[in-house]
Amino acid sequence: MTHSLRMPAEWEPHEATWLAWPHYKDDWPGKFEPIPWVYAEIIRHLARHERVELIVNDQASERKVRKILERANALSDNIRFHRWRTDRVWTRDSGCTFVQDTQAEPAAITWRFNAWAKYPNWKHDQKIGSLMAQAANARQIAPSLRKQRIVLEGGSIDVNGQGTLLTTEECLLSSTQQRNRGFTRKDYEQVFADCLGIKNVVWLGSGIAGDDTHGHVDDITRFVSPDTIVTAVEADPADPNYEPLRENIHRLREATDQDGKTLSIVELPMPSPVYFEGRRLPASYANFYIANGLVLVPMFNDPNDRFALDTLADLFPDRDVVGIYSGDLIWGFGAMHCMTQQQPKVR
Repeated sequence: MTHSLRMPAEWEPHEATWLAWPHYKDDWPGKFEPIPWVYAEIIRHLARHERVELIVNDQASERKVRKILERANALSDNIRFHRWRTDRVWTRDSGCTFVQDTQAEPAAITWRFNAWAKYPNWKHDQKIGSLMAQAANARQIAPSLRKQRIVLEGGSIDVNGQGTLLTTEECLLSSTQQRNRGFTRKDYEQVFADCLGIKNVVWLGSGIAGDDTHGHVDDITRFVSPDTIVTAVEADPADPNYEPLRENIHRLREATDQDGKTLSIVELPMPSPVYFEGRRLPASYANFYIANGLVLVPMFNDPNDRFALDTLADLFPDRDVVGIYSGDLIWGFGAMHCMTQQQPKVR
């Protein structure tokens, strides 16, 4: 492994965004019907700004998807279909992580995927990262440590493109997790240095209530520029997110970037709790996705929707900031960022 790799920040220019079309109804039991239309709306916006690499199960699926996209005014020459089987559609986690080497040549980190150590059906998804890398003509790197293939999901990390990475202890270091048994903080930091060009890791504590992934950072804290972070805060002291998010913001105030400089912190409110069938769902505005000329933000018909949109619009003045209603989508335990994976532009 070489230290010459770098993971570009999400706001750097993209070649494309990768998505997989939803088909597994058990991920949205009782609420699947609107989900394809939410995807169509997302694709409609994305395809105006960059190529969409869309994964469908087979030829019959592609025909159905094309009809839905056409009805939604979302079918475009800027969409390229790939007929690959998937178990689920959370491409942020099952797909590869695109990086660049010192010559700006594309490479792809193909982590091992085990469905968040939670679900038995993941064999198709485990192959997706390698298929994405092949389609992008990117050199594949399958990282391991002490002869152990490394399990990692893209939603568990966020980078500023300059050498600093955000993650959580709950996701990677909790003794209850079954990703990489025996891995220490130092082990992960070595992997991040080797694979992503990271010099500095900011460890937060816990994620939000209802998160099916055990504390992914993309639901709570995100870089929006090399020196600026948005982080979720909860105003209600009785809410289970109140103390964990307070602890995270305390850690951020003590943190520095790769050059030892303090970070600018912008607070992003949480929406009111979202429940379905008695279960708390991981609704958060922090699960936004940054595309070329565009930021897609999950919305929940909540009074804080407008505040979140305005906050992100101020932070991304050169991009269209678009809200996507995600009250149904979040029943699958993910939103804009979980479903997308950026492919950086080759310079």
